[in-house]
Amino acid sequence: MKISIVGATGYAGAELLRLLASHQVAEVKYITSESQPGTAIADIYPHLTRFYPQTLTSLVDLEKLAVESDVIFIGLPHGHAMEVGRKATAINPTIKIIDLGADYRFKNHDVYEEWYKVPHTHREAKTVYGLTELNRSQVREASIVGNPGCYTTASILALAPLVKNNLVDLTTIIVDAKSGVSGAGRGLNLGSHFSEVFESVKAYNVGGHRHTPEIEEVLGGLAGEELTINFTPHLIPMPRGILSTCYANLKAGVTPEMVDEAYNSQYGNEYFVRLLGRGGYPVTKNTRSSNFCDLGWHIDKRTKRVIAISAIDNLVKGAAGQAIQNMNVMFNIDEKTGLDNAPVYP
Repeated sequence: MKISIVGATGYAGAELLRLLASHQVAEVKYITSESQPGTAIADIYPHLTRFYPQTLTSLVDLEKLAVESDVIFIGLPHGHAMEVGRKATAINPTIKIIDLGADYRFKNHDVYEEWYKVPHTHREAKTVYGLTELNRSQVREASIVGNPGCYTTASILALAPLVKNNLVDLTTIIVDAKSGVSGAGRGLNLGSHFSEVFESVKAYNVGGHRHTPEIEEVLGGLAGEELTINFTPHLIPMPRGILSTCYANLKAGVTPEMVDEAYNSQYGNEYFVRLLGRGGYPVTKNTRSSNFCDLGWHIDKRTKRVIAISAIDNLVKGAAGQAIQNMNVMFNIDEKTGLDNAPVYP
């Protein structure tokens, strides 16, 4: 497969390159950057030295890129990916698009415009939400996939069995999630400086994080009705990883065994979801640099709540790894190709 990466200098782009270096049937054809064209990618990311001799190109010649690629990964800020996708699919109708941003994640484009404050210019596109474990059959037939956000991947995987099986009161869902600093991106920002985050934890975007409507739309689709959640993200002083702790009130008559069955039925055969069972405690370090999601759940009999906990690497399962997982499904090759590596530890 001939692959191009549009917007390759962010952390997700670098992770795509790292993972694709060991992918047996993928060849990276073009890597682009509008901010640093002509620069060798290894000069920006020295850890890729000897793996990629390419220099970054501009997106000016999109026609050449679209014609010579089987799949394009897009790692651009919201509002830009849809333009690339619209033009590339017009040039080459057989090309596959996987967007790591938000442009193709929403079924309801009005919700996208409300939260992201830009018009959606590719509303006619037929897209699939690329949370592979939930939408595998649709991903297999898709031409354009919206790769889920990192917080959303961890939170939806934790809550999906509960919502899908009508085990919880949908008005009581609370998501408390914590992310490593790489989730803020590579750009310079006072809030992610070492001296600002070291030995400190902070909540941010309370009640207004853009992953909120994404979680709500997917869970609402599973439930068959609209729902509203409380989602509070936190920044913690580590480079990568997400821990999502999700709370919901159990419906009357729901037993711990029914909760166990919901998780085992949903994920028992999923390679990249590792069930730690009732009483399990996922740990971010155990998923570091891998495409795994570790998942455990607890039943609080005193409050009649279920607490589901998930851990992922935000740059792999929460971004680049899931994108490659989707690509593998789209091209009907082994889903684990390029991703079947043990987490880095310690």
